[in-house]
Amino acid sequence: MYSFAQHPEFKVMDEPFYAYYLAHVKDREEHPMEREILDTMPTEHQEVLDQIYRAVSKQNVFVKNMAHHCLEPEPFYMKDWQNVILIRDPKKLLQSFAKVIEHPDLDAIGIKRAFELMEFFDNHNIPYTVIESDELMIDPPQYLQQLCAALKIPFSITMCHWPIGPNAADGIWAPHWYKNVHNSTSFAKPKITKDLGFWNDHLESVFQEALPFYNKLHQKVLLNKSNHVTKI
Repeated sequence: MYSFAQHPEFKVMDEPFYAYYLAHVKDREEHPMEREILDTMPTEHQEVLDQIYRAVSKQNVFVKNMAHHCLEPEPFYMKDWQNVILIRDPKKLLQSFAKVIEHPDLDAIGIKRAFELMEFFDNHNIPYTVIESDELMIDPPQYLQQLCAALKIPFSITMCHWPIGPNAADGIWAPHWYKNVHNSTSFAKPKITKDLGFWNDHLESVFQEALPFYNKLHQKVLLNKSNHVTKI
């Protein structure tokens, strides 16, 4: 999201379906600032879509969404969108997620839903691109160029850097989730601690559940050309 916020032709929207998800999914852990999110964002699906399409009428829009916020089994509204599925090693994802949500489950981290969306896109010939955070970090400018080419949009070098601190498009939940990106000015490899003292049987169980979905998604991932050169 911070990368596309620097693109001169794009407006970004931060998780516009968040309140809709919170309002309609009850069997889950409480989220930070849940009441404030529900009070300040649309909670009905059509309201969210209307908000997005009003923005699209003025310029290109990058919607940062979470797979598990997509509650419809067949989201045909995405058929005319340029869909990008970002995946991350589930162990790294859980390490990050557990800092905010104490007992995340498979639904909360979204990897199963991302796989279901990929299957839906495949079954209905809806275009999509799968990208992976580790591939991005090999060479961010190269990977962003490849992504923009896949989406048939112009690449801008401005996508590789951003001002330190919050972005105007941040959701109100940013203080709980965006500390690292607020301290950054570009893509940097995350500091994943080797000390897994907080790792427990619950997180290991969720990791094992998530791994098959991650592996299936990874089969479609866009590879960074900087690290995958064919030798002759």
